[in-house]
Formats: sequence, structure tokens, C-alpha cells
Amino acid sequence: MTESPETPAELVHLDVVDGVATITLDSPANRNALSRQLVTELFEALHAADKDTSVKAVVLQATGTVFCSGADLSEAATVPMEEGTRGIVRLQRTIVALTKPVVAKVQGPVRAGGLGLVAAADIAIAADTVSFALTEVRLGLAPAAISLSILPRIDSRAASRYFLTGDKFDAAEAARIGILTAAVPADSLDDEVAAITSSLLEGSPQGLRETKRLMVRGLVEHIDAGGEEMAALSARLFGSDEAREAMTAFLTRKK
Repeated sequence: MTESPETPAELVHLDVVDGVATITLDSPANRNALSRQLVTELFEALHAADKDTSVKAVVLQATGTVFCSGADLSEAATVPMEEGTRGIVRLQRTIVALTKPVVAKVQGPVRAGGLGLVAAADIAIAADTVSFALTEVRLGLAPAAISLSILPRIDSRAASRYFLTGDKFDAAEAARIGILTAAVPADSLDDEVAAITSSLLEGSPQGLRETKRLMVRGLVEHIDAGGEEMAALSARLFGSDEAREAMTAFLTRKK
């Protein structure tokens, strides 16, 4: 089918081959930012993979040089974010509660809300060249919604440092503090993820489903307990004059 000029290009692709569902973020023009369209399509792909009885494992990856740059600031600076922040909470919960294990394959930098996707995955492998940063504090924001998946994963001292400073850290540090399962040489990333998915395919559907449910039960309860509060806090901060001025200035500098 040919798209009309008014039809936005698909930003998320789902491919199922030999029991592995690969979900690809494909919005390199804005560094795979979490726009409303991308988030909506990511939900659809995750639900489709979860319902597909041939799928045993899900790989979440991205095209381009950046894995995910976080919220789409061009949207956040101009529209109310109440629904958007609730969507980020639901997206993390969906990944965590998916009945199939989710492997994040991180080929490029991850910023702000993108860390929520990585932390929500069951297994996260990154190239050792990748950098991470929780930059919200520099824009008058807080990593509130994504704290739901990040804080249960990481060392509390590391959380204080990187949440409060917004400093970049490398993949080795991300693995040390618990954001990643492992950092591997960039030219080994494909092979490492393939080895992990191969091992996952050895599991039975019931074994994978029930083992994952056992492991994420506490995290799902944590997201459910704090989700609405954190979404509301994020929305309030995005709507503040201080944050809107900071986001506008940031977008102006990028032009």
C-alpha cells in the first residue's frame, strides 16, 4: 500500500523470525525520541509480540546513531504532557509485565526517558561505546516517571549522583550500577544479543512466562503503586514556566 503524503511514516517496526520478535525504533531524524506516534506504535508492537504464540523472546533495538533521546521536547514544549507522562509509565509497565522476556540491544547513546526503556527490559546489552545521561535536572525537570523502573535496578549512591548532576556515564558504569546487564565491544553487540536470544529459545513458553512473572512481580507492584503520582509530577514539571523556558532554549540551540 502506498502512503499518502499526509500519512506519517511508520516509526516502529515489528519482525518475527524463528521465535524472536524484533521491535525496532526507527525515528533517527529526532534521535528516536519518545514522540506520541512512536510511543503509540511501540505499544502496538509490544502487544502484538506478546499475543504471538510463536514468539519466545523480544529484542528492542533502534536504527541510527542514537538508541533513544528521551521525551520529544518539540512536543513537550508546546502541548500538555499529562497523557504523555502516563504513557511513559504504561510503556515501562508493559515491557516489565510482558509475558515474554525483553532484551534491550543498545547501539547508541541513551538520554533521559530512554533509560526507562532500558531499565524496564529484562536483559540489557549495550556497546561499550554508548553513553548514558539523566539530563532532566538541567531542564527544570525530574526523572520522575522513569524512576519507577530505574530506581529499583540501581545503586542508591549512583542514583543520587546521576539523577542530581545530569552527568554522562559510560556503558561500563551503567553495567556496574545496574542499568545494564553487560557492556560489550561494539563489534560484538550483535553476536552477544544473538547468543542470549538463542539461550532464551531453549526455554519452554511456560517456563519463560512463569519465571519472568516471578522475577518482576515486585517491580510491577512498585510501578502500579507510584505510577499515577510520578506521571502527575512529570506532567506538572513539563508544564512549568521554568521547564518550558529551558526546553525552548535547548531547542533553539540545536537549530
